[in-house]
Amino acid sequence: MMNFIKNFRKDEDGAVTVDWVVLTAAIVGLAVVAFNTIGDNTTALTGQIADDIAGVTRDTE
Repeated sequence: MMNFIKNFRKDEDGAVTVDWVVLTAAIVGLAVVAFNTIGDNTTALTGQIADDIAGVTRDTE
């Protein structure tokens, strides 16, 4: 039983898997934040462009 416990403590395969899962989750989380920020800014910019185009067409009439 003691050999099993010593071998279990030395085994790092599970720890490496946990590291990769945490790293992947962090990357996915950062990607979600980035896409939300880009999406919000794109929506705001689209609204500003639409207002500018509407203003130009009103000025030419």
